[in-house]
Amino acid sequence: PSQPDLASVGDTNGFDSDEPMVNERSVRASAGLLFLLGFSALSVAFFTGDSQPLQGFAIVFLLEMGIRLGLDHRFSPSMILGALATRSQRPEWVSLEPKKWAWGLGFALALSTCLAVGWGNLEASVMMIACSVCLALLFAESALGICVGCYLFTLVRRQSLRVAQENLRLHAAFTAFAFF
Repeated sequence: PSQPDLASVGDTNGFDSDEPMVNERSVRASAGLLFLLGFSALSVAFFTGDSQPLQGFAIVFLLEMGIRLGLDHRFSPSMILGALATRSQRPEWVSLEPKKWAWGLGFALALSTCLAVGWGNLEASVMMIACSVCLALLFAESALGICVGCYLFTLVRRQSLRVAQENLRLHAAFTAFAFF
């Protein structure tokens, strides 16, 4: 089997696509690494009452998602490690667009949590709940292969297509009516 490149995108081994693609295996491995880091921080916060590790994880997660969205996912440290961990496996190429949308949701969740803790004096228990939601999503991606953000992306896109089609029908009906 051919080796995926370290960046986890690019040469799709003859798979033709006009849209950007990403190796799903690297994404899952990256989610697993972030899950392990976050679960460790949540465990420390839960058993010791010290939320510092959890705050540190929230910042690391925010930076990870920011790098994926702002620069390029190929520069994200966990994506690089995920690509290294899965380099001997056959790549599974998927569209990058739903993944970017899911990463945007993760960025929004991390940003709101960091802001609420920093300026809103959010209680540690509420922060643990917010991080638990994030960890549940990471677990679903890494262990079960379920990208909840990607699923939401398809629902939103499907709904927006229905609205666009309905607007097109209304426009056609109005144009036909105005013609007479």
